[in-house]
Amino acid sequence: MPTITSLDLPGVTKLRSGKVREVFDLGETLLFVATDRLSAFDVILPDPIPEKGAVLNQISAFWFQRLSAVQSHLLTADFENFPPQLQPFRDELSGRSMIVSKAQPLPVECVVRGYLAGSGWKDYQATGEVCGHRLPPGLRLASELPEPIFTPSTKNDAGHDLNIDWAQCCELLGESVARQARELSLEIYLAGKKHAASRGIIVADTKFEFGLTSKGLILIDECLTPDSSRFWPADSYEPGKSPPSYDKQFVRDYLETLAWDKTYPGPLLPAEVIARTSAKYLEAFHQLTGKHLGQKLREQAAP
Repeated sequence: MPTITSLDLPGVTKLRSGKVREVFDLGETLLFVATDRLSAFDVILPDPIPEKGAVLNQISAFWFQRLSAVQSHLLTADFENFPPQLQPFRDELSGRSMIVSKAQPLPVECVVRGYLAGSGWKDYQATGEVCGHRLPPGLRLASELPEPIFTPSTKNDAGHDLNIDWAQCCELLGESVARQARELSLEIYLAGKKHAASRGIIVADTKFEFGLTSKGLILIDECLTPDSSRFWPADSYEPGKSPPSYDKQFVRDYLETLAWDKTYPGPLLPAEVIARTSAKYLEAFHQLTGKHLGQKLREQAAP
């Protein structure tokens, strides 16, 4: 599979390029293509991570299919079912793309935290709270929370996540939509957490995005991937210690050793860091799905 950092498809209109995904307009639907770009601290790094895009795309497809009780934007991730206009681009698209329904994205990112990590751990140490949720005293780094908490966020002008409280979430979305987004986020997280646990993975936290359609609220973008979640190996988990991770934390840890101000342009990555990061993504895919990358995902995920 070729490594891709950017993509144009002659004759197909590109709508936008995100940090990772290229989005194309197919008329009634959209084409999502996951590149091998890697962002850290909201900066796209110059070095791609081989096979990362395929991992993200196929993990999302796995979850969208498995969590079929929750309506998502996925129509197909099987290249054989793509329209004729896309068939000439098999090498570029197969395995790393999906066709999805159009939706109006909500202006809020729906974060669910099940364990104490990252900014949540820092907030808890300072205030005993995480995003307005009062937590019991005595919790340690990586402690499991008494129950998962919903901590919505939005983006500020600089593109960084900005935590908001429940009142602000309701103001942005309307109370009815906010409640539905919160309920769906917790439902998906708990279902994903249960399956991942059976595969030896702890889902510490994750982020969902939803969109409005004529049929109501649907899950969009990605789902329970190493880019949107913290995945920890269960066999090495120990409260009080920062667990090893299946996500890009390995790259973040390396970048923290550099004299880099976390602004564009990002630094080049050593070959060893690139290779180990790619291996982490591939390992996450295999652990979660029981498949090796390149095996065709069935139309319905295996139970």
